[in-house]
Amino acid sequence: MKSAIFDLDGTLADTSCDLIAAANACFVKIGAPPQLDPVADASTAFQGGRAMLKLGFARLGQIPDDIQMQQHFEYLLKFYGDNIDHHTFLYAGVVDCLEELSRRGYLLGICTNKPEGLAQKLTKRLGIRHHFEALLGADSLPVRKPDAGHLLGTIKELGGNPSKSVLIGDTITDRNAAKNAWVPCILVTFGPDGPHVADLEPEGLLDHFDQLPDMMDMMIEE
Repeated sequence: MKSAIFDLDGTLADTSCDLIAAANACFVKIGAPPQLDPVADASTAFQGGRAMLKLGFARLGQIPDDIQMQQHFEYLLKFYGDNIDHHTFLYAGVVDCLEELSRRGYLLGICTNKPEGLAQKLTKRLGIRHHFEALLGADSLPVRKPDAGHLLGTIKELGGNPSKSVLIGDTITDRNAAKNAWVPCILVTFGPDGPHVADLEPEGLLDHFDQLPDMMDMMIEE
């Protein structure tokens, strides 16, 4: 079976403002002002919670030890989970694209480095969870992207075939996961790293979700 595997943050939805709000809540909690900007630091937001915390503490001139960093990270996840969709929105054309891919016989899955529970919650809040036969997060398997096992595990959960699958993402993590799994990769150009994703030499570049069904048909032979 042919399948389309999607990253979540920065690919299907712009989650950057809610992620950065959660990171900034950690700095406010210790009596510091917010350190991250929702626009200028959107790219860091899509690299994950720890990346945001490291950037913010670097700006404060602080280096938390591992125990402190874990405590901040847990607080970030709790705050984010409680405020997960205040500013998050789907990119234009996502729903129509998912419906068209299903109509054309594609199995749909999500492979994200967001914790699975949060990914499940967000996709339900956004009204798209029912489109996906499988959703694997950062803690679903012993490995996560860019390890090939995370992507291949998602395809297996779907009942798909790696040779007839494509990963749609937005970062070097997605590019490397696809490369490691020998799966073609399409990177979106409308995220914060959009101007630079071509440098990663993916098999395809996506400017709008309206284009994806035809791109998939061209990349996957029946």
